[in-house]
Amino acid sequence: MSYLELNIDLTDEQNAIKIQAHKFAAEILRPAGLELDKISDPEDVIKSTVYWSAMKKAYELGYHNTLMPDSYGGLGLDPLDIHLVFEELGWGSADLALSIGVACFPAFFASMLPNDILEQNIIYPYCQNTDATFVGCWAITEPNHGTDQLCPKTEVFHDPSIKGQLRARLDGDQWVINGQKSAWVSNGPVATHALAYLSLDPAMGLAGGGICIIPLNASGVSKGRALNKMGQRALPQGEIYFDDVRVPHDYMLVDQESYETMVDLTLATANAAMGAVFTGAARAAYEEALKYSKERIQGGKALFEHQIIKHKLFNMFMKIEAARALSRAAMIYNYNNTPPSIQYSIASKVFCTNTAFEVSNEALQMFGGYGLSKEYTIEKIFRDTRAALIEDGVNDSLMLIGAHSL
Repeated sequence: MSYLELNIDLTDEQNAIKIQAHKFAAEILRPAGLELDKISDPEDVIKSTVYWSAMKKAYELGYHNTLMPDSYGGLGLDPLDIHLVFEELGWGSADLALSIGVACFPAFFASMLPNDILEQNIIYPYCQNTDATFVGCWAITEPNHGTDQLCPKTEVFHDPSIKGQLRARLDGDQWVINGQKSAWVSNGPVATHALAYLSLDPAMGLAGGGICIIPLNASGVSKGRALNKMGQRALPQGEIYFDDVRVPHDYMLVDQESYETMVDLTLATANAAMGAVFTGAARAAYEEALKYSKERIQGGKALFEHQIIKHKLFNMFMKIEAARALSRAAMIYNYNNTPPSIQYSIASKVFCTNTAFEVSNEALQMFGGYGLSKEYTIEKIFRDTRAALIEDGVNDSLMLIGAHSL
């Protein structure tokens, strides 16, 4: 491993978890992410054997079950273990790490609110899957709604004039769903099941929502093209349309009575995971810069021998250690406590993604013109970390939501 583990209480098992995750990230995710980044048409990414080979290997090793409880066949990891895994996957390739992470969303949320139907059709089949033929997506953003979907307990969330665009009504023992999710649905183009955040009572504004699992092979579901993005090109994202889609009554996990509480939990869970993933991405950028600074000769000596470069590298090092400390603390606290304190998960997401972008920006600058070349890994890391300032909630808006919790 390339960093000194400051937690002297890590067990032998936890050290093994970290080493194994790093090995997978180095041998599978990093080369797959770089290869997929070169594919110009995102539709070809989702057809690529490179993408599916990486996903299948992740499933074979159980990384799709990182968040799943062992009672259903998941890994049953504690929060620190989860952070160790997500940081290493983010080090390998942030986009593939996010694709693997979000794949569990339908099953993970079902495992928190289980019933016999969900256990039989969703939870056990997902946990037992080893070939990436059961892939979840997080269907929350809409054409007219982004971070405002993630601001529970605020005036905006309860404004009756602000209504969700994906709506469900009960018809007998089935829910009938109509509307659209935007092009930013993570895993949307490849998913078999969606964890959909939708509107049940528009008169309550965004607070009148529900959370439902929707099989994406259901009649009335259609998908748009995979989104062509600047960064995170190995994370498939795209629109999903729902036209009189019917799902069983038991697939509605959350109604409007508990929706706000579950959005709070969603934000705390997802933002904490982002902190871990992008601590790893920041570390990847730093390591690329450190290695290059010892190889590149300028002014008759290695870059590293110049004081300004030493100063920049140490500044990167400090930021990453601070990011790891904050993101671990936020994940350990919020994954162990209900209700969570979302301001800490938000702080983790904002600080760690900002750190990842700042570190990758400085690293690219050290590479000079070579940093702009696709021959070097830093160019991809730079684009991937820039995207992180927007996904899972725009950082500026998230800070306002976090401040509201203060």
